[in-house]
Amino acid sequence: MKIVTDTGTTFAREMVPELRNPFGLLINMILPLLFLLLFGPLLSDIPGLGGSPWQWFLPGILVMLALSGTTGAGAGLLNEMASGSFERMLVTPLSRVAILIGRTMKEMVTLLAQAVLLIVVLLPSEFRLYPAGALVGLLILAVFGIGLGSLSFALAIAAKKNQTVFYGVQQLAFFPLLLSSGVLLPMEQAPSWVYAISRANPASYIVEAERTLFTGGFTDMSVLYGSLAAAGTAVAGLMLGGRLMRRATL
Repeated sequence: MKIVTDTGTTFAREMVPELRNPFGLLINMILPLLFLLLFGPLLSDIPGLGGSPWQWFLPGILVMLALSGTTGAGAGLLNEMASGSFERMLVTPLSRVAILIGRTMKEMVTLLAQAVLLIVVLLPSEFRLYPAGALVGLLILAVFGIGLGSLSFALAIAAKKNQTVFYGVQQLAFFPLLLSSGVLLPMEQAPSWVYAISRANPASYIVEAERTLFTGGFTDMSVLYGSLAAAGTAVAGLMLGGRLMRRATL
């Protein structure tokens, strides 16, 4: 029970500043929202998307939100390491694994809140909401966000307070993952070498699963592949993040 209690304590500590400043939720939404409102209408003439372009585009934007938000989660940890507050937390009786899990849970809740806001923004449009599919899609997105957030925290610890290293690696990973995932344009229409790269990108399978679920589909194999990709990312992130957190020194 200690790890559960410690996780709850860490989660509460991380959530309090967010609740006191709810407008902070909008910061990471700026880029996805701009793409949604300015780029989305341009997709209406692209063949193969079917129906409303929002039905195809929104799931990809939700994955973009996960990539842009959770991959930068380690920046907050870097600031705490620089100020010394993270070192003070390490000397407490809190389980270090619980510290990681509590932080990733905060990222997951923030991601889900932002995703729901984006869905609400599109409700007055031609976008059609399938509640069951959207719920499963958000669950997969949350699991994916846990993995990305854990990897970001692991990178922050490995960077050892060096912000240049952290942001360099983070940006080097973020843009290839984003651009090769098919968030903005269908990868099926891309050159063969770009499509091959997208097959090695776990975010591609998340995007395909989200698009299937947000059209009300459940039986397509893309949902299974997306679920496995999200679960694999979460397991890898928590294992690596937990190992580095346990080895973190003062």
